[in-house]
Amino acid sequence: MGSTGWRKSSYSGPNDNCVEVALGPVVGVRDTKARQAGQLTVSPRAWRSVLDRLR
Repeated sequence: MGSTGWRKSSYSGPNDNCVEVALGPVVGVRDTKARQAGQLTVSPRAWRSVLDRLR
């Protein structure tokens, strides 16, 4: 995927109840509880749209 590594929000607690994001030519999103289940990949533009809607 050519990412910069998986990152978890600093707002997440010590348990794995969140998602991780990897930024790169595509954006990877995965569930921390089920990393082995794979990931969703979206374009950086689509990811920005998700973030804008969450704000």
